Order: sequence, then structure tokens, then C-alpha cells
Amino acid sequence: MERAARVRDYLNGLPSPVDAVVVTEDITDHGLVEDYEIARGAMRDDAPTVVCPGNHGSRPEFRKVLLDHPGRDGRAGPVNQALRVDGLAILLCDSSIPGRHDGHLDDKTIDWLESKLARAAGPVFVGMHRPPIALGLPSVDAIRLNHPERLEQVLRRHDQVKAAMVGHAHTAASALFAGLALVVAPGVVSTLMMPGELVLPEEWSEDDALDFERPPAFTLHVSDGERLVSHTRVVR
Repeated sequence: MERAARVRDYLNGLPSPVDAVVVTEDITDHGLVEDYEIARGAMRDDAPTVVCPGNHGSRPEFRKVLLDHPGRDGRAGPVNQALRVDGLAILLCDSSIPGRHDGHLDDKTIDWLESKLARAAGPVFVGMHRPPIALGLPSVDAIRLNHPERLEQVLRRHDQVKAAMVGHAHTAASALFAGLALVVAPGVVSTLMMPGELVLPEEWSEDDALDFERPPAFTLHVSDGERLVSHTRVVR
């Protein structure tokens, strides 16, 4: 929590306030109510904040604590969210598969995204937790978004989509997907190092590649409605 609070305080202390805070990374390890309550306290930003579920979360607890409702039908369907800020829309898709670490955009989510994009009058940024492409990080690439072509087909049909934002990788990165900028948010709690940056044992896990000593980081996005410019900052 201390590291997340440092990022929050940095953002809240900026001379020019940000318009919105978009959280695409995991905010819990076990998906417990107590975990989400701690995360909510650490994310008390002065700007509107929107969060998408990660691979360590739980939809019912996410809804109960962060959205203050259990879901209309009492079940744990996808948590898709939209936020409008100064003429642009941020659409966050739930790519989680309950009980698994890899991701998928189910039919409900694809239909929701298609519907929102069809009605969007201005620029749109689409986000989710898992990247739709391989990033050169073996442990993350093994649990990235499945069937990314479903997402690509939707994005290519709508010119108002200007960029895609994801988390999951614990490191800042950028690439192209569906002809758009794909921006990967850095990690707050830890940084995942690339295999070429480390001397790893023959049998290694993600824990061996995680660096908890590097400072927390986040990305500041600036948009003129046509393009997205992203600046990564570390908070010491």
C-alpha cells in the first residue's frame, strides 16, 4: 500500500491536476474483500478513477468494494466500465477468466465494446488488463489475452479508437496492435525484468525475475484527440 500511496500522492500533488486515473494493473493478490478495501484506500485520487479486474482478482469482491454493488443478477459476469472525460471516452474491458491467469474477452464483453464504440461521438481509448500480443516476457506472454483477433477486428472497424492501454506486465512497454499504439503500464509494487537483463537459473519462475527494489512507476498520458503521447515516471 505504501508504494501505491506514493504514486497517489504524486498525482494528487501535481500543479496541474490530471483529468482521470486509469488502473490496468493488478491491485490485489488474492481477490479478498480486505485486499480491495486496502487498494481503495490507496487509490483515493482527486481525479475520476476507473479500474479493470486483473488476473489475481475476483469479480464479486471487486464489485462489492469498488463499485458498491454485487451485480444485477447476483452473478460474477464481466466488469466492463466506461468513463467520459472532456469529450473522449475510456472503455475498460474485463479480460479475466475466473480461476485462471490467462485472459479472454467473452461475447458479452465484445458486444459491449462494439455497442459503446458504435455510439461514441469522439475519440476513444480502449483498455484492459492483459496485453493482446507477446512482449518478450515469458511468464507474462504465457498468460496474455487469448484470441486477440476478436479484439483486433472490433478496433479496426472503429476509427475513433486512438490507442489501447493494458497492464499485467509490471514494466512499461509500447508496441502496435490493430494499427494502434499499445501502451503497457509499468508496475507499482514490482518491476518484471526481461530474461536478457538477468542471469536466471535453468529452472526459474516469475518470482526470480521480479525486482521489488526498483521504485514504483506510472505513465502520464497526453492526448489532443487524435494521438496519445505517454510519459513514464518513477516515484522515489
